[in-house]
Amino acid sequence: MNDIKLTQYSHGAGCGCKISPAVLDTMLHSNLPKTKYPNLLVGNDSKDDAAVFDLGDGTCIISTTDFFMPIVDDPFTFGSIASVNAISDVYAMGGEPFMAIAILGWPINKIPAEVAQGVLEGSRKICAEAGIPLAGGHSIDCPEPVFGLAVSGKLKKEHLKRNDTAKEGSLLYLTKPLGIGITTTAQKKGIVKAEHLQVAVNTMLTLNKLGADFGKLPYVNAMTDVTGFGLLGHLTEVCEGSNLSAEIKFNNVPRFDFLEHYVAQKSMPGGTQRNWESYGHKIEGITEAQKVILADPQTSGGLLVSVDKDRATEFESFCKSKGHELQSIGNLVARRAHSIYVN
Repeated sequence: MNDIKLTQYSHGAGCGCKISPAVLDTMLHSNLPKTKYPNLLVGNDSKDDAAVFDLGDGTCIISTTDFFMPIVDDPFTFGSIASVNAISDVYAMGGEPFMAIAILGWPINKIPAEVAQGVLEGSRKICAEAGIPLAGGHSIDCPEPVFGLAVSGKLKKEHLKRNDTAKEGSLLYLTKPLGIGITTTAQKKGIVKAEHLQVAVNTMLTLNKLGADFGKLPYVNAMTDVTGFGLLGHLTEVCEGSNLSAEIKFNNVPRFDFLEHYVAQKSMPGGTQRNWESYGHKIEGITEAQKVILADPQTSGGLLVSVDKDRATEFESFCKSKGHELQSIGNLVARRAHSIYVN
């Protein structure tokens, strides 16, 4: 059992398995007439993190699903990370999760059932940490191991945070460091240092509970989480949805301090290039070294938050009271020729 390395059974890892933004746009295109649902506050149109449905009594239901192939070898840790990542979509809308069901694909003739049991145990632990039940699920025989959750959440309508409601002049914040894709690729290549991998794992295991707190702050005007499309991809969605552009101060962007060591050894996931091919033409002023980090696919990444400029000090104090020291990574400006400018 201990000899089984889950990452060897999958062609990709974590959110790096996501289909590129450009290909996804093609898949989601439809020629059928759109049916309007007045109570559907957030659907596919805004490329947001989850669907949100207004129950009509001031309460909204959040529905989301996320699953991927192993990003680490240990079954328990894989199940835990996949669960943190899926639950994050609810937090990214400003809501609180209340229930999850499991999605499991397993190569039953290749990997023992006991290993899948470890994956589910990791998920149960995270769900308990989030205060929700793992209430059921569905499983299939699958060529590669796949795991994730479908998560239901709730919020008051006035606490909803979308990714397309940012305001000009707002400051941007990121709650977790970048570099997950680079580090986990180094693991697959067999060159990662144990202490560096543990830093990445600990980051992926941290629930984005701050999102539920941010939902109650009226001066947080937009929010999303940073996953497979990298910081640049998810910020591009914020900018395009809000008809704005962003200016990013690269030196202020949180990232693991050991990344250069692995970048020098060409430890970049394939998802980085797929990301860049999808949205690179929308970015200006970026160097090759910056691209490797800012387009790096994140798994269970942090929250990207847009905050009213005149409340930035209050926001930073609030985060500090929650144990998070944050500084602005940039700001939003009137729409220009490019979506993002990197300084």
